[in-house]
Amino acid sequence: MRNGIYAAGNWIIDEIKIIDEYPHQDGLTNVREIKSGNGGAPYNVLKDLAFLEAPFPLWGAGLVGDDEKGRHIIEDIGRHRVDVSNLKTTNLAPTSFTDVMTVSSTGRRTFFHNRGANAYFDQEDLNFDVDAKIFHMAYLLLLDRMDEIDECGRSKASYVFEEAQRRGFKTSTDIVSETSNRFREVAPSSFPYIDYLFVNEYEASKLTGFELLINGKVDLGRAERAVEKIIGLGVRDYVILHFPEAVIACDGNKQKTVMPSLEIPPERIKGSAGAGDAFAAGVLFGIHENWPIRRCLKLGVCAAAASLFDESCSEGIRSMDQVLHLEKEFGLKTV
Repeated sequence: MRNGIYAAGNWIIDEIKIIDEYPHQDGLTNVREIKSGNGGAPYNVLKDLAFLEAPFPLWGAGLVGDDEKGRHIIEDIGRHRVDVSNLKTTNLAPTSFTDVMTVSSTGRRTFFHNRGANAYFDQEDLNFDVDAKIFHMAYLLLLDRMDEIDECGRSKASYVFEEAQRRGFKTSTDIVSETSNRFREVAPSSFPYIDYLFVNEYEASKLTGFELLINGKVDLGRAERAVEKIIGLGVRDYVILHFPEAVIACDGNKQKTVMPSLEIPPERIKGSAGAGDAFAAGVLFGIHENWPIRRCLKLGVCAAAASLFDESCSEGIRSMDQVLHLEKEFGLKTV
């Protein structure tokens, strides 16, 4: 019987700078604090699952550079009971890093990314002789080799997900919020081989062409139409759209489940980097344990809320019981 979560993709060191405000072009702002932390989907999701005390095995796969950052990643994630035998070292490029500029008063962040070793992560770097239940690979649009399109119009990632399903895995993925027109060119070829697709409001808008914002907030009706359109592109089980006010999960029958986010006071928010991956970790935890989708979403929004209490991607996460208690402490938003 399959058991555990196998996560692959971007392994990143986040260099977090806490700043007074985001400056205009050619402007200056003060850096008040500098922290280093984990970044990238597999690194964040697996570390979050470890902090949530997931009762199942964890595996990681990807590429890091033969350098201090790469060695730190392997040592750090290994300390969190993650099997690192498929996390490989390359001399082709240094370990990927991201400068994360976080505004101290709001927690809003801006990313300056160096693709590094992740750009060379390819199909042959993956070993599917892992007895996990779920295979999560992300981020689409940020894995150069995996995003390559062949003469059939399919990305390499699509073949990876197809093979994972053939081997018996449930598959899931996430998309990076890059500024480009590649969303509808690259990502959809993977969707028929994806069981669970995570997107935020920006990514959903880029995939569908729908404008989801009205007066700066996501309109629930438009968001529901967006997830219906995305599930129609071939995603098998659920499209899960998360945005600041709520999350919406839409299944293959276009049945939708809405779960409000937690009402976290702005003064408690240290940073929002990693909140999307924390949400995905909570949902995947529940999916692995065969929970109803509403319960999966509940753990997801609570884990995402917990991640806001620290500037880093994962250090705010606590055990499952502790993060679920946050609902009683703060309550849910009105949507």
